[in-house]
Amino acid sequence: MFRRTFWFTAGAAAGVWATQKVNRKIKALTPESLAAQAADKAVEAGHRLRDFALDVRAGMVQREAELGDALGLDTAPDDARALGPQRYVAAIDQPSRHTEPSHHTTNSPPERGNSSHRNEDH
Repeated sequence: MFRRTFWFTAGAAAGVWATQKVNRKIKALTPESLAAQAADKAVEAGHRLRDFALDVRAGMVQREAELGDALGLDTAPDDARALGPQRYVAAIDQPSRHTEPSHHTTNSPPERGNSSHRNEDH
């Protein structure tokens, strides 16, 4: 009698455990859950990428200092380093020396007849 009760209880417990495990797996495979998991992994990858970029930047600054010391170059003042890397404007963005200055405001479109833009319809 006790043997049957033991096996019945063990079977019921195994059934409950298996049912819960299957239900958890089914919930993990719903579209909402998969989207949340993908978003979490994307955020985690972003954090890792940011950490990598910071490590690369720190190594670059360290190596730049080592090279400057080895070559005997004057280092920039601390104020210039605080500003960060300088950005150079491409020659395309600067007005050409050979063109006349425009007489229209930036808010109004240029006149059709006096336009020097190539992409306009003529």
